[in-house]
Amino acid sequence: MLTAIIGYLGILVVIGSFRSRKVKTGDDFLVAGRTLPAHVLVFTLLATWIGSGSLFAGAGLGYRVGFPALWQSAGAWVGIALVYFIAPRVRRIAQYTVPDILELRYGPTARVLGTLTTVMAYATIAAYQFRGGGRLLAAVAGVDPDTGALITASFCIVYTALAGMLSIAYLDIGNGLLMTIAVGLGVGFMVSDAGGISVSLAALRPDQVSLFGTLGPQAAFALFLPTMFLLLGEANMYQKFFSAKSERAARRAVVAWIVGTILVETLIDSTGVLGSVAIAGLDTAASEEIVIRVATDVLPAAHGILLVCGAAAIIVSTANSFLLTPSTNLIRDVYQRFINPGITDRQVVLYTRIIVIVIGALGYAAGNFFPTILAMALWAYTMYGAGITPALLGALIWKRATRLGGVSSILMGMLT
Repeated sequence: MLTAIIGYLGILVVIGSFRSRKVKTGDDFLVAGRTLPAHVLVFTLLATWIGSGSLFAGAGLGYRVGFPALWQSAGAWVGIALVYFIAPRVRRIAQYTVPDILELRYGPTARVLGTLTTVMAYATIAAYQFRGGGRLLAAVAGVDPDTGALITASFCIVYTALAGMLSIAYLDIGNGLLMTIAVGLGVGFMVSDAGGISVSLAALRPDQVSLFGTLGPQAAFALFLPTMFLLLGEANMYQKFFSAKSERAARRAVVAWIVGTILVETLIDSTGVLGSVAIAGLDTAASEEIVIRVATDVLPAAHGILLVCGAAAIIVSTANSFLLTPSTNLIRDVYQRFINPGITDRQVVLYTRIIVIVIGALGYAAGNFFPTILAMALWAYTMYGAGITPALLGALIWKRATRLGGVSSILMGMLT
């Protein structure tokens, strides 16, 4: 399995190196020259959103509480549905970053605060991709998880610095297809091996197939709301809408994105739920590795290899985006805006690559301060959802939002 992962990542490096030659300008690196068609947008949005938060935290929660774990995923589904009405307007604005939009409405202070909030939240999200990679390498190759996280961080940082948006978006077509096929085949095998859907469901506890289960309504909405508010303001999503070829391409992509997200996240959580029967008795930390344990201990070798490669695709594609976006924010929204307005395209690409390395190192260090991947995800989701999303939605859809209101919203949401 380790050989398969190395081979798959090697293919990404080769293709990324080839496509990086087409990066000529800052627009190419940051927003793919604003040329992405709908079918490319769909897969890069899907590959960005489905990350270690779903693969480890979501599946682990599914292992422990059953299908009520989908409350966390449902927050994203509702968020994407609402984004359908926002996407064309975002593309019409044709900026580079979310802080661009915040400054247009609320002034330069909002740009700085928005950048600070994004860097803190997104460095943490990148960090749990690294930890997820460490767990993956530990499960398939016996590598120490901390060493595996360092290896994952090093690969993702170098790859992101090399590729930029133009390469990442097109490579995510393969990543998105691989993750969808891999988890689909994995769930299909477990259901078939158990004797069908009815038999699989009958083997679960009643609370695992109820509406709230052992979570209860309060905990369910505590999972639902941070996810929804992160999605509504998600800077990677907006940066990719800025990369779209047209407003029509952005809106078409959202329709397919919600279908893909519902499908893939349900399959990932189902892997955790069905895995609770196949591999019983795991504690909280170990349950977050259930997808990998299913791949190594339950599925046939070919299915297992495909699933671990899909897991690697999930981790790498999400880490790439959550490294590139805050780096873009720091270069465009702080350095270019306030320090060096005359920066050249070549400097934009070079300096953004340097900042990717810095953000990646900070993210790797931040990963040591949280007990679980779920804890990291909820901290980052809440930081961004409270700090950015209300002010951003106000800027986009509420004419009565004021400068003081927007700045206060970002500051108090972040501090709280």
